[in-house]
Amino acid sequence: MSLYEKFNKEIKPELKKELGKKNINEVPKLDKIVVSMGIWSLVTRKWVKDFSDLEENLKVITGQKPHIIKARKSVSNFKLREGMPVMLRVTIRGKRAYDFIDRLVKYVLPRVRDFRGVSPKKFDGKGNLNIGLKSQMVFPELTPDDIKTPQGIQVTIATTSAVDEEAQKLLEKLWIIFLQTK
Repeated sequence: MSLYEKFNKEIKPELKKELGKKNINEVPKLDKIVVSMGIWSLVTRKWVKDFSDLEENLKVITGQKPHIIKARKSVSNFKLREGMPVMLRVTIRGKRAYDFIDRLVKYVLPRVRDFRGVSPKKFDGKGNLNIGLKSQMVFPELTPDDIKTPQGIQVTIATTSAVDEEAQKLLEKLWIIFLQTK
């Protein structure tokens, strides 16, 4: 049984009861997952113009072709010119988002060095969780030979909840481990 099916059959009714919601449609769920990789520093410091290896790595990780985000305006202090590529981004929705969460929790986070849990302070106040990974090496889909340029990855998990506590309960039910705060 996939995580998406398990969510709809088991987790959703549990959350409804736990959060005291009257309607099943009020229960928070995953809206989307945004996986992004900043490439601006490669452009300005190393003058790299070919990002095909980074694009391919992100495609292997997410199963979708990444979109290149370009700078909207020039900033001279940062050596940034309008139209320069600054980020690769992929948005995952629906069943694929639940599959990505499943892989993230079971295979990726345990491979992160000294991982003890995700900090609850990583919520943005609107029910979205941001996880920064220092290297793309933690993804089992990639081999060391695939990675020519080591690069960090940002994973943003957007939920339909507007409250961080409800979003945290949802993500705990989806097996994301949070650090205990005192």
